[in-house]
Amino acid sequence: MDLGDVRGKAAWVRDRVSALRAEIGRAIVGHAEIVDGVLTCLACGGHALLEGVPGLGKTTLIKSLGRVLDLPTSRIQFTPDLMPADIIGTNVLVQEAEAGGGGRLVRFQRGPVFACIVLADEINRATPKTQSALLEAMAEMQVTVAGTTYRLAPPFFVLATLNPIEMEGTYSLPEAQLDRFLFKVVLGYPSQADLQQIIGSTTGAAQPTIAPVFTRDEAPARIEALRALVREVLVAPPLEAYAAALIRATMPPVSKFAPSGPAVLPPDDHVAKYVSFGSSPRGGQALLLGAKVGALLDGRVNVTYDDIDRVARPALVHRLILNFAAVADGIEPGTIIERILHAARPLRR
Repeated sequence: MDLGDVRGKAAWVRDRVSALRAEIGRAIVGHAEIVDGVLTCLACGGHALLEGVPGLGKTTLIKSLGRVLDLPTSRIQFTPDLMPADIIGTNVLVQEAEAGGGGRLVRFQRGPVFACIVLADEINRATPKTQSALLEAMAEMQVTVAGTTYRLAPPFFVLATLNPIEMEGTYSLPEAQLDRFLFKVVLGYPSQADLQQIIGSTTGAAQPTIAPVFTRDEAPARIEALRALVREVLVAPPLEAYAAALIRATMPPVSKFAPSGPAVLPPDDHVAKYVSFGSSPRGGQALLLGAKVGALLDGRVNVTYDDIDRVARPALVHRLILNFAAVADGIEPGTIIERILHAARPLRR
């Protein structure tokens, strides 16, 4: 690998990501970490899950991303009566003039999943059966209908919003669905200064305009090149072992799925007491890919421990399945992740 060439490309990545941040910032006030998390998912080729109470700008952020990339964007409003065919499409009987004097043909009518950027708005309002319609698309970039497989055009990127309140009429996301998201990012309330800027900029006569950073013709190739570059960032074996140790530490030591062999980190009391299921290997992939993006944005071609720690929370928070004891005691997945990171400090050498 030509490190000089990769460093030159890393400078290009920083410039383009800075331009993306600046344009998105015209419509989104604050939430810098959230914007970075979404852009990291895009660079990794993963998908993002955004959680926050209504009105914090989740949908605006996603729509702004579609504008700056100038890519085909679709929006799916998830509701309890939404069906899988409403997402992926279905075969329909159509009248065709060219089919032998106005005969009928069965034709596949594509659903809104056939777009480069797909906004799954309030995904937890649909039934688990409908939510699962995205599984194949998110994992394999294809959908299968009536035995026929249809490929999705790259770059395919799903951004889903999750409403944590109004639990009536909502459904928990299946664990397999959650695991398909590279990151889960949580939007908090804005600060006093950000709140003042938001209400001032959104109630005046002038509305923010967003200019595309890429043209529609060049965006797919540019994003695919970025994703390939992320894979070239170097990760030393000790850092791979560190990421694996973090994932192993999320797995409860007493369960029928408990891993065999000794663990690098001693078992955490909170994991044993509150965690039903730990992270899958996809969590480790999310750690390293997210860390590689962080390294590139910092002008480096190698991952550090800080890069891994920085993405640990969004990469793992949705992959820990807690039990009823955790709910009763008010324990959040983020608390357990912070405990694991603290216990892993001696491994950083």
